[in-house]
Amino acid sequence: MSMKAAFSIDKKERMFLKGDKGGLLLSNTPIKYFINPEVKVENNAVEELHRLLEVNETIETLQKHSPDYFDDPNTGVLEVAITPDFHKGSGIPVGTTLFTRGFVLPQAIGNDINCGMRLYVTDLHEEQIRTNLDAIERNVRHVFFEGGRNIPMTRQMREKMFKEGLIGILDSHKEANGEGIWRYYNEKQQELDLNHVNKMGSFIAESTIGLDDFLGPTELSRDAQIGSLGGGNHFFEIQVVKKVHKGSIASQWGLKEGQVVLMIHTGSVSIGYNSGAWIKEMLKKMYPTSLKHPDNGMYPLPLSERSLPQWKMFWSLLHNAANFAFANRLMLGLMMYKSISDVLGDFEHRLLYDAPHNYLWEEQLEQVGGFLHRKGSCTAKSAEQMMGTPFQYTGEPVFIPGSMGSHSFILAGLGNRDSLFSASHGAGRALSRGDAVKVDDDRFREFLANFRVINPIDPKRADLRGRSDILKKWEEELKKEAPYAYKDITPVIQSHVDHGMAEIVAEVAPIATVKG
Repeated sequence: MSMKAAFSIDKKERMFLKGDKGGLLLSNTPIKYFINPEVKVENNAVEELHRLLEVNETIETLQKHSPDYFDDPNTGVLEVAITPDFHKGSGIPVGTTLFTRGFVLPQAIGNDINCGMRLYVTDLHEEQIRTNLDAIERNVRHVFFEGGRNIPMTRQMREKMFKEGLIGILDSHKEANGEGIWRYYNEKQQELDLNHVNKMGSFIAESTIGLDDFLGPTELSRDAQIGSLGGGNHFFEIQVVKKVHKGSIASQWGLKEGQVVLMIHTGSVSIGYNSGAWIKEMLKKMYPTSLKHPDNGMYPLPLSERSLPQWKMFWSLLHNAANFAFANRLMLGLMMYKSISDVLGDFEHRLLYDAPHNYLWEEQLEQVGGFLHRKGSCTAKSAEQMMGTPFQYTGEPVFIPGSMGSHSFILAGLGNRDSLFSASHGAGRALSRGDAVKVDDDRFREFLANFRVINPIDPKRADLRGRSDILKKWEEELKKEAPYAYKDITPVIQSHVDHGMAEIVAEVAPIATVKG
């Protein structure tokens, strides 16, 4: 298949990026777009990217004010790659990858630190789930939303989780004495699974900051944080493999048509927002008081000797949240295993991969050291780049979910250098959440008739029949994430193929979707 070149905008060029009404983006930073011509790009996303890149102007201002503010005189945003699901976010567009030198930009990954995807391969078949779906739904609702979560942890277990991630959990899980969900935690399997998680799901943090309340008492206790899906576009989906596109890779990954897989999309929820708030406050305090604060609200954190205390604090805060997100997805996986196995009995529950799409990596690109920031952007490395991992013959697994109720895709990364080894993390919104709520009821009823959605409110409950206020809120939350609120995923996936970013391995369809 021919590979289409990405187009870029740099300081020598002025190129129009067409949105709703057309638009012009000028920048001193090379920007490469990987967007299918069939996908409309909104001006507000382009404008948001333009505002984000004003951080280079902030850096110039800081360098003039304090020549030693940055140790590296060549500090700046060196490259930008835009994935096919590019759309407006909150301060930074979703589908943006930045490569920076001499500084990090914490706000460029958002507050849901280490929001990411986890996918399990099972030996269950579609009919087993569909035949028993009512019973499974009751279990899921109880375990996820009605007090059946039961994940007891000691203070030491939580501290090791925040400081060491999945390795910390592996080292300390016996303190839970197999209570609650820990009954389903298989030490041998979890040790093997570490190789199927980006960076082994373990970022070492020197300390825990602002988390004393979360750490809890010395003895076993439960909290409302771990095992939480969160809101928005987060989900847990029971899916069936509908079509295998790349048989050789699918076989290595244990994927075959008719098989059930379990896909999780969530992050660090409240812990990430806690860390994000601490980070932003730290950045504002260290900004020179004699300078006007940046109009775009973006504060660079310099890699410099003078900022070493803040640098160390930042990485602890970032790693605390990232480690929690890995642990959160793990616990959600065990919760679903319990929900299904209580109905069907034990089944194979093997982790394929878990990786962030809101995070920050230290990287070397052509002998230039810097930092890759991804916001709504998956890492999609080639087989060669994955040497020494279980994916050294296939490339890195990439999960691109469709909207709730529509097909999702499992791909293998091809390590496209122009895209900064990145891929999309979804289709991208077509309607704002406010506009999605206004869509006519007939369209919404058609969606509900064809798909099973499990969330905290069960509209079939007898005691809710007269509660129009609760049922209205239930409808509004589902409407915000319904399929018609999102773009068609087909051209988004095709862009990855056309640009050599990733190849399609399998296509999966939802059987039931769990929403927070």
